[in-house]
Amino acid sequence: MIEDPKVRRLPGMVEFHDSWRAMREFSEARSGGTPDEIWVLEHAPVYTRGRNAKEPSPPGPIPTVDTDRGGDLTYHGPGQLVVYALIDLARRKMGVRHLVSALESAVQDTLARFYIGGAGTRAGAPGVYVGDAKIASLGLRIRSGRSYHGLALNVAMDLSPFAAIAPCGYQGLRMTQIADCGGPGDVDRVAAVLIPELLTRLRH
Repeated sequence: MIEDPKVRRLPGMVEFHDSWRAMREFSEARSGGTPDEIWVLEHAPVYTRGRNAKEPSPPGPIPTVDTDRGGDLTYHGPGQLVVYALIDLARRKMGVRHLVSALESAVQDTLARFYIGGAGTRAGAPGVYVGDAKIASLGLRIRSGRSYHGLALNVAMDLSPFAAIAPCGYQGLRMTQIADCGGPGDVDRVAAVLIPELLTRLRH
């Protein structure tokens, strides 16, 4: 049986460029025996654009970074739980759809643990929604059968920067967060529930 990924909690507000560079370096340097890793962190304010993004960068002081992940334009900032999945999919005999489902299901079960109802997914629009509002976004990069990037779950953050964009390419999409749905506003408390849920799903 393949061992569980090593979970790393990166301290402070991590600059997106720093984590992106580290993910690429890890993925390029790893061998067939390198253990998988899950990185848990919060980002300093930044907009990131996926490879499929068509929307221009929003004006203002928040920087925009063009990335190599899938997906469209989104926002990261303090109070958002970011989970990066550095997984050797080929070694685990796991497809990309399985990884996406594992991430989405881990979020849904985490929300249920905090008595937040109405969570679900949408066909063709990866992520997790509570009613008509999006609470978690997904974007992955797969190279040589290995993944990086991952999941961003809104916990207790300033949601106003989302208003300057069409989140994930959907004009008028409303964003929500755990704290506004009656759940805890502590990122580490949410991570303490979500990460075990995710590890369970990566075993199957």
